[in-house]
Amino acid sequence: MEGRIAYIDLSFFAHATEDQEKVLTAAKKLFPGEHAERVSFSRSRLTGEYGNPIIFFKTQIREPEIAESLLLNISTNLPLVDKEDLGRHLDLHLEGGNLYIRLDKQEAYMGRFRLCRADPIRIRVRFKMSNIEDIRKTCQEIGLIP
Repeated sequence: MEGRIAYIDLSFFAHATEDQEKVLTAAKKLFPGEHAERVSFSRSRLTGEYGNPIIFFKTQIREPEIAESLLLNISTNLPLVDKEDLGRHLDLHLEGGNLYIRLDKQEAYMGRFRLCRADPIRIRVRFKMSNIEDIRKTCQEIGLIP
């Protein structure tokens, strides 16, 4: 995997009904313990449709060791059914050398990883290549897809 990933972007929202620190904890659980504290997130205050406060968190991981540990941790803990779904529909998750993965915030807080569509932790993996077959092979080597 070394040298094939340019960077990883992580982003998510904490809505007014959510505890910001718990949502941040959920995102940090994606990283193995030794790397979780090395990742810092920027916070932007937004206003929702009805005037409710929303906090937008984001970070970019450029350090290869942390990026690799994140992907290996996700691949190790993602259920096989989600890996199979991601593999079957990989083309829907790819755009111009970017792989887009959405993980459930509540499940992540509990230490479990599941793909989801609604209000997720968004992960964008920027590969140094754009050929879908090269990306598929890398994802298989990482263990993200079977």
